Amino acid sequence: MAHSEVQNHTPDAVALRELGRRLARHRLDRDLSQAALAHEAGISRRTLVRLESGQSTQLTNLLRVLRVLGLLANLDRLVPAPRPSPLAQLEQAERARRRASRRAGRGTREREDAE
Repeated sequence: MAHSEVQNHTPDAVALRELGRRLARHRLDRDLSQAALAHEAGISRRTLVRLESGQSTQLTNLLRVLRVLGLLANLDRLVPAPRPSPLAQLEQAERARRRASRRAGRGTREREDAE
């Protein structure tokens, strides 16, 4: 079966089947049986079968399987951390320190005078 690209308009059932197919492919590439992967992930074999066949299951089960397959770090690609808005960036820049405090400057001048 050829790789299917999932788009925003892809129906849920199709996206779930593709996710399941990809999970199965990664499992097989690691030479793991369904029973072995399910055991390592702490889920039942039946739950893994449901995931691989594109049926709905708890999100925790998906995370456990991704972790065992070494794919959990890819979650950042799926849902990237939100970037601060331009306004928030500007406000943060305005709050940033622009110069040393007067006290720090005095200590430097006093040291220079002493030398």
